[in-house]
Order: sequence, then structure tokens, then C-alpha cells
Amino acid sequence: MSNIVAIVGRPNVGKSTLFNRLVQSRQAIVEESSGVTRDRHYGHSDWNGKSFTVIDTGGYVVGSDDIFEEEIRKQVDLAIDEADVIIFVVDGQAGVHVLDEDVALILRKCKKKVLLGVNKTDIPSKFGEAAEFYALGLGEIYPFSAMTGTGTGELLDEVVKYLPNDTTEDYSDLPRFAVVGRPNVGKSSMINAFLGQERNIVTDIAGTTRDSNNTHFNAFGMDFMLVDTAGLRKKSKVYENIEFYSVMRSIRAIEECDVAILIIDATQGFDAQDMNILRLIERNKKGLVLVVNKWDLVEKDSNTHLQFENMIREKTAPFTDYPIIFTSAINRQRTFKVLEMAQKVYENRERKISVRELNDTMLEIINSQPPQIASRGRYLKIKYITQLKSPTPQFIFFCNLPKDVKDNYVRFLENKIRSIWDFHGVPIQLFFREK
Repeated sequence: MSNIVAIVGRPNVGKSTLFNRLVQSRQAIVEESSGVTRDRHYGHSDWNGKSFTVIDTGGYVVGSDDIFEEEIRKQVDLAIDEADVIIFVVDGQAGVHVLDEDVALILRKCKKKVLLGVNKTDIPSKFGEAAEFYALGLGEIYPFSAMTGTGTGELLDEVVKYLPNDTTEDYSDLPRFAVVGRPNVGKSSMINAFLGQERNIVTDIAGTTRDSNNTHFNAFGMDFMLVDTAGLRKKSKVYENIEFYSVMRSIRAIEECDVAILIIDATQGFDAQDMNILRLIERNKKGLVLVVNKWDLVEKDSNTHLQFENMIREKTAPFTDYPIIFTSAINRQRTFKVLEMAQKVYENRERKISVRELNDTMLEIINSQPPQIASRGRYLKIKYITQLKSPTPQFIFFCNLPKDVKDNYVRFLENKIRSIWDFHGVPIQLFFREK
């Protein structure tokens, strides 16, 4: 288990800006409005030879009746529980705020090491103004500027003093499974069902999850990174800058994953936006597991799921060779099967076929069912086949007339490859080159 540093504080004091500086990326969405970061957001950092995980949290608001702020409090409590060291961020320009006092009261009761970071103190002349924060009763203060980096080195020097010996694991080689879909189809509920805990905020308001969150899953013989993303909306529905960033984050999560778990809402069917997301997954040559969530809410008979499945495959043709699983995340019905299938699709995507096996099998099929006579009365002859050494399954067919290979014969060859070697759930590419 890696060392963990949690960044907490009231809304809009610069926690996500500090997070981005520590992990040296633009992982967290940063905008000048309060309440932007809702779920816990994880990244990795190192300082003075010590590596650690950084958790960015939503703004902590005590006593609020707002549904998001109540859920944010739960997430901050979980982050505090996980952390080895807590950085409590306050706004040096605004001075001590009543919400700072509320958060400080909670942190004084916790048994973790708390470092009080006074943000927005860009120049040494402002350091004296930060002294008023001693009144919060949390000991030494650490003036810094998350925007410019001033003082962050001193803050990190103190952080690593209190971290246990580094036990950070490298997750870069692990498979990445991204949970994607339109807003409010149950992605966060599905993640929570997978993990058996309230890892992400779950409400019935669309657009709750704005950042992409990474979780290491290592159980039941499976070891991978699980990525929960913000819901993908149509561009016409993206009104806020933050929503735009969230959509971009979801697209990037698809681009960087190995398998996309596409969740749709059974009560709403398979609509144009679901299709857009599926085509995005297919264009990026990612593995696909399609999950029909909220199946418990659908009135059904013995043939309903078959009719629903056939409807989806008809809409997504010609790419139809992928698993469809009917689930209820709330009732945790068949949720584990989703992970098992994602693991299987990942293995299919990694499959490599030897040149000898590929040619022995496929040339025999081609000779028994040759392509139609090409234009100008010449015969099209495929002489040799090989699989490229690429991250996704790609095959080259060397032949005398590559431009004359018809689409229907390409689909015939692809279907044969799929049926013989099992590329279920994986887009594959066939190229034809002149030998």
C-alpha cells in the first residue's frame, strides 16, 4: 500500500491547483468556482526520494443541507481515514473563515499528522499576514502559492518527514478498464458495487462525477486499474466550461484505457449518444463490454433480454462481436461478471497468433472460398498473412491486387479470424498490401 497524502479544506481555496502542482499534471479540473471537485481524486507524486499518492478532495462544508456538500463531507472523511498525512489548505488572502474553523475543529480530533498550508501567499511580505491562522490551533503554518509554486518545497519537505517508508507500487503496466457512459446511467454505483465500498459519490442528479478517478483493483485473481469517468454528454448539452473539461477527460480516459465498460440505462434504451460513445471506443480500437444497467426496473418476459440484445447489435453493426451483460448496480446483480468479462476481453485484445498458425489456417480457408474474380478478369490471390506487433489486433494480408478486395470478403475474413481465435469484444483491423 502506498503512502497517502490528503488535501482538504473549504471550497475554493486552491486544493486542486496544489494537487496539480504536486502530481505535475492537469489531472484535476481547476476553475474559479466553489464545489468543482466532488469525488476524491488520486494522483502520484514524489519528493526527496519518497513516493506517495495524493488525494484531492471536494471542499469540506460543515452543517450544510446541500446534497452535494453532504456527499463531499463523506468523501473527505474517507480521505482523512485513508491518509498518512493531511494538508489542510486555507486562503491567505481571505483570512480565517468560519468554515476554516469548522474544518480545523474536525482535524484537531483526528489522529493523523495535519500540516496547515496557507495558500495565495505569493511573496515573503505576505507571510506575516498568514500568522492569523495560528488561531486555528493546528501548530506551525506553511505559507505557499499553489499557482506559482512558492513555498511548496518547504511544505513537501515537512510532508515527507511524516510518511512511512516508501512502499509505492508501480501500476503503469496494469490493464486499465474505463467505466464510461452518458450521465446518470449508474457508473459510480457500478464502481461502488465492484469495490464493495462507497468509493465515489452517488446521487440521482446527472453530472455528479466530473473528474476521472483511478482505483487499483487486486482481488479474485484480477489485477487492474479501474477508471471512473464523468458522463459523456452531447456537445449541445455542454453549457459550462467544467462540463466541457469533464467530457474531454472522459474521452481521454477512453483513449488511454485497454477496455471500456460502456454502461447504458435499460429504462432509456440504446440511444444516439450511447452509439456515439460506442463508436468512439471502436475508433480507438479499445476492448468493449456493454453493460445494460437498471435491468431490475424493466418489465420483462423470457425473451425480453434477447430482444433488447438483438436491438443493440442491429444498431451497432457491423461491429457486433462484443459481450452484453444485464445488471443492476444497486442490487449488485451480475456486477462481478462485468469485471470477469472485462478481464477476458483484455486477454483477447492481447492475443498474438504465430505466423505459421495464421497462414496454415487462413490460407486453407481462402483456398476453399477464394475471393471473386477481380476487375479486368484477373484473379485475386492472397499469398501470405501476418499479425503486426501492435497494441491492438492488426493483420496484414499480402496479395497481388490489394485495391480489388471487396468489403464483403474483408468481413468474411474478419469473422473467420474472430471465430477461430476468439477476439470477442475487440475491434480488429485487416490491411491488404501488395507483396
